[in-house]
Amino acid sequence: MTITQGLSIKAALLTDRALTLERIYAETFPMVRHYVREHGGSDQDAKDVFQEAIITFYEQTVHENRVLTSSVRTYLMGICKNRWRQELTKRARKSPLTATEADTVWTEPEDDADRPPLKLMTFVEQLGETCKSILVSFYYFGQHLEQIATQHGYRNVRTATVQKFKCLERLRKAVGHLTIDHFNS
Repeated sequence: MTITQGLSIKAALLTDRALTLERIYAETFPMVRHYVREHGGSDQDAKDVFQEAIITFYEQTVHENRVLTSSVRTYLMGICKNRWRQELTKRARKSPLTATEADTVWTEPEDDADRPPLKLMTFVEQLGETCKSILVSFYYFGQHLEQIATQHGYRNVRTATVQKFKCLERLRKAVGHLTIDHFNS
């Protein structure tokens, strides 16, 4: 008997919470673990996400009288996927630049009058080989992020996307103080 058959889920949780939660765990956690692993997480990450989801599910079902229109597994997977995406976004914002990326800073020439017009590629080259390769591959050669992820040995496309975004932000910071006149001949 699955957890959605027989008694309503709320009645099952109120009657025998421990057994009901064990069944939910046995039926749902393997899918959550697989999803989190496929999207760059560990078993511990999956446990943390599932723990948060099961608490949310329990509170909504028992205390808020939520009536499910889908199976418990589908509902919990939805919660877990959203929580894991939020965690990945939070981690992407917190991940530090590597030492070589952090050391790269653009210094503007001192004499503005005699200076030749700047080329954007000058700034791209100062970002380092990895950023240069990613940005040129994506914007100049039009490669898909799947190709770039494979080319750079990233575990998934999301990692390549995050790295491209970091490189682009560094480039924006480097040229942010300049006007179009700096690039005109």
